Formats: sequence, C-alpha cells, structure tokens
Amino acid sequence: MSAGSVPVHVRPGEGDTIRNPVNGAFTYKLRGEQSGGGLLVLETEVPPGGGPPLHVHANEDEGLYTLAGDVRFRLGDDVRPAPPGTFMFVPRGVPHCFTNAGEDAARVLIFFTPAGMERFFDGFAALAPAEMTPEAFRRLGAEVGMQVAGPPLAVSHPA
Repeated sequence: MSAGSVPVHVRPGEGDTIRNPVNGAFTYKLRGEQSGGGLLVLETEVPPGGGPPLHVHANEDEGLYTLAGDVRFRLGDDVRPAPPGTFMFVPRGVPHCFTNAGEDAARVLIFFTPAGMERFFDGFAALAPAEMTPEAFRRLGAEVGMQVAGPPLAVSHPA
C-alpha cells in the first residue's frame, strides 16, 4: 500500500455526490487523500447533449469508461462512438472531450492519475448555479493546469 493510502470499498449508490460542470452529478469513488495522491476516481452522470469543452490536462493522465448511455469520445482529432464498455485513455497533453449523444442520461467512470482534479470539481460545485459559466470552467481549470482548447463535442461535431 502506498504511503497515505487507505483501503476503500464503495458500493453502488455510495460516495460523496456533487454537481458536475456539465449539469449532471459527480460521485467520488476514490479521492486523492485516500490514495496517497496517486488516483482520483469518480462516476459522472451526463445529461443528454452534455459534456465538457475540448480540454487538455498538464498534470494528469485520464481514463474514461462508459457505463451507460450513448456517449461519443474525442481524442485529439479522432471522434468515435463509445457505447457501454468502451474505455478511452488520455495521456496528459492530449486534447479530449466527450458528449452524451443520447436521449437519456449517460454514466461514465473517470480516473485521474495522479489525483488533484478534486480542487477543480469541488470549486466548480461550490459556485452558485448562475456562476457556473464557461468562463468559470476556464478559470478554475487553469488553476489546476487544465486548459480549454475548444468547444464541447456537441458543438464542434454535432451528431
């Protein structure tokens, strides 16, 4: 076990849930302080048409696994369907985003290594709904080394 790590068992429906930047919900499954800073895992609910803007992480690698819904991933310039069971690995420095192209809420499991994006997600969730703007996303993201590189996938590549 890594220094600072603690064993964690999170059952379905458990975990701290906050509002995510795309109008759905994030449920923390593992926070950095539980993994000695090595890993952040969260499950996100993405409403129809929802998804983050094209963005780049300077400090973290990211993995995304579609649990449910009609999701599309963009990795660099490559856009592909991502039905349930699809996994995408995004090395730091690679532009990426995703969208829920379906009519029902989608669910995606997201991993960051090392941890650290909690500051962005917690900061965004603490904003009043009227403050949850693209500029706030850009500003809070920049504070943790995440840069917005373009519009959401639903805008750049409508289905």
